[in-house]
Amino acid sequence: MLPQETDVLIVGAGPSGLALAVTLQQAGIRPVIVDRLAVGENTSRAAVIHAHTLEVLERIGVTDELEARGLVLTRFALRDHDKALLELDFSMLPSRYAQILMVPQDETEAILAERLVSLGGHVERGVSATVIEPDPNGATVHLETPDGSRTIRARYVVGGDGIHSVVRSAAGITFDGETYEQSFVLADVHMDWGLGDEVTVFFSPEGMGVVAPLPGHRYRIVAPVEAAPEAPDAAFVQALLDARGPRQNPGRVRDVIWSSRFRVHHRVAARYRSGPLFIMGDAAHVHSPAGGQGMNTGLVDAVVLGQLLADVVLGKAPEARLDLYEEKRRPAAAEVLELASRLTTIATMRSSLGRIGRNIVLRVLDASPVFRRKLALNVSGLARKGLGMVPPR
Repeated sequence: MLPQETDVLIVGAGPSGLALAVTLQQAGIRPVIVDRLAVGENTSRAAVIHAHTLEVLERIGVTDELEARGLVLTRFALRDHDKALLELDFSMLPSRYAQILMVPQDETEAILAERLVSLGGHVERGVSATVIEPDPNGATVHLETPDGSRTIRARYVVGGDGIHSVVRSAAGITFDGETYEQSFVLADVHMDWGLGDEVTVFFSPEGMGVVAPLPGHRYRIVAPVEAAPEAPDAAFVQALLDARGPRQNPGRVRDVIWSSRFRVHHRVAARYRSGPLFIMGDAAHVHSPAGGQGMNTGLVDAVVLGQLLADVVLGKAPEARLDLYEEKRRPAAAEVLELASRLTTIATMRSSLGRIGRNIVLRVLDASPVFRRKLALNVSGLARKGLGMVPPR
């Protein structure tokens, strides 16, 4: 049953909302977390967890289970059909998690939800926040529940409610940026594949394609397409793979487990806080899937904000300490947007001369251990490690 008041109300039980709830529950605070969906998502969507994110998630006790259910990879490659342009070895990362961990998002959410329950918390499902009225002492939030309309008073309200965030709107925070012209295809498939142990980004005149192994002998395929069907079938995905993937040992799609199309936005919120209202995850930043950064950035947002909120709610730190959240996490999002945009730009280059020049430059850079290390640190998030740390009180 929903209480009449709470210290922290979290709107949205995706990965960032669940991670924030776990962080607070572990600190001895009982947040209220609501989600409009009656049950959690059962599709994989985001599928990679990087080294820095795993280091941060270690603080809330979920990394062992993520590794147990995930698939550990160490190789990342940029290829032009069969030609390797640039290859990265993540086993050389300066982290105990020197890897790329492939975990479908529904598994990540399930692990976080199980951890929350083990700490005595739960998600209030089928509950939507409709109107949020902030004031100097907190906010009054109007909710639609399976039992009718309710209101709840919260000292703080955190929006982990996605790109169309109700919390961000109530806070009056602008969401600056643009939408890419192309739509993207995302499909999880069973297939025969000759590059099974690496995450591969293919460049070709026909466009970019990403192939990544998943647990359970599945593969994730992502590709920008001018006019994608709503639910691409095996023939459509096979045609993408034939056009953009390897020629000498092409993959053969056996069946599609699930598929979708989506538009990619490139946006970052002007602020992360307005009085008692905070935003995180996709409510604060969205960008191209290049590099697999979106969910990772949101998970780190959540743990950092949770630690700061816990200090303030428990009286261990003054209210002003909450300003550190935006100071830390908005620059991290800006760096991620720049990385994702740069990778998307070089991957979707259209002119033949541009592609030739790009491939030459990438081969030259591949010969530089310094460059490969720098790129691996950026993709893994370890280059932004300081922006995921809460300084001592």
